[in-house]
Amino acid sequence: MNRESPIVIREPPAPERRSAVATHGAGDPHVALRASHPTVKRLGLADYAPTYEAMKRFTAARGPGTPDELWLLEHPPVYTVGQAGRDEHLPRGASIPVARIDRGGQITYHGPGQAIAYVLLDLRRRGLSVSGLVRRIEQAVIDLLARHGLAGARRPGAPGVYVGAAKVAALGLRVRGGCSYHGVALNVDMDLAPFADIDPCGYPGLEVTQLADLGVHLSLPEASEALADALGAALERSGA
Repeated sequence: MNRESPIVIREPPAPERRSAVATHGAGDPHVALRASHPTVKRLGLADYAPTYEAMKRFTAARGPGTPDELWLLEHPPVYTVGQAGRDEHLPRGASIPVARIDRGGQITYHGPGQAIAYVLLDLRRRGLSVSGLVRRIEQAVIDLLARHGLAGARRPGAPGVYVGAAKVAALGLRVRGGCSYHGVALNVDMDLAPFADIDPCGYPGLEVTQLADLGVHLSLPEASEALADALGAALERSGA
């Protein structure tokens, strides 16, 4: 079994920006951005390609005072392949489109009934390392599951969140100029069959599950809001 490729792609750091906290005095509204919750945008069912381009444009245009955002949405059926994606993991005869993108990791599937949260954050302003962000995203999903009586867990070398042997949430990120985009996908109540045509996250035979099959019956809007709340709480925790 192959180890999953790194789920985070980092570009060489841009010239150091002075942080909002360091450059603004007490009472300046920019100081509050560091501790604030991201602005939540609810995009509904959104095609993958224009959403991907919008994430890149948002990140490229950011300045030190740009508020962080959390985009909640679902996609029509699409496979996405990270920069390290290998041909042997790709779809075997499926008619679903394949998008090659700039996040880390291998291949995954997105489709209706999956709650996606794209995390567009200034990591420097939040005092977060990349590994710290990954831990917080995973912990947010673990906390959400725990509120419904499920024991979610991490797996060494295979980022994401698992219930038993099955993966319930996948994540992948890109960090550019100290700012993140892409995010996490939580399987809620969807058609899981397209996962059988790939090696999910680069693992042949990896079992995939969803909340509905685990006895948690939430509508997609309910699951998306719960995920946003859990992510907001996780991002407020101290430590890098």
